[in-house]
Amino acid sequence: APPPPLRRPAFRPVTIRTAQDAKTAAAQYLRWLGFTDVKATERSPASGIDLRGPDVIAHVDPTTSPTGLREVETLWLNGLNESAVAVCFSLAGYARDARVRADELGLPLFVLDLTGTPQPVNDPADELIRTTP
Repeated sequence: APPPPLRRPAFRPVTIRTAQDAKTAAAQYLRWLGFTDVKATERSPASGIDLRGPDVIAHVDPTTSPTGLREVETLWLNGLNESAVAVCFSLAGYARDARVRADELGLPLFVLDLTGTPQPVNDPADELIRTTP
């Protein structure tokens, strides 16, 4: 028999008004998925890693332009180097080449709506929601 579906309480979003709100919403979502001890970095470092936990890193793009290929590849490489799950959150969505590359790399992409609720954009994101304890 298949395992029972995961039982999680409903996600409580954070309304997004600032870049910091976007980081907060993404961090809460990662904690909701089951990643522990996720913290936001003070300033966005050159690496683009805005959130970090023991086994997860994330980039949060609060800009009004679609997240590009470079950010996706940089995040993926950082995840590889740190043996961490890498996850990307964007307010404005993703450039087409970034989406294609993220699919090739198996990098979960989420779009944050202004209510602060992340929506999965690709199969790796759906998979992350399904399989994270």
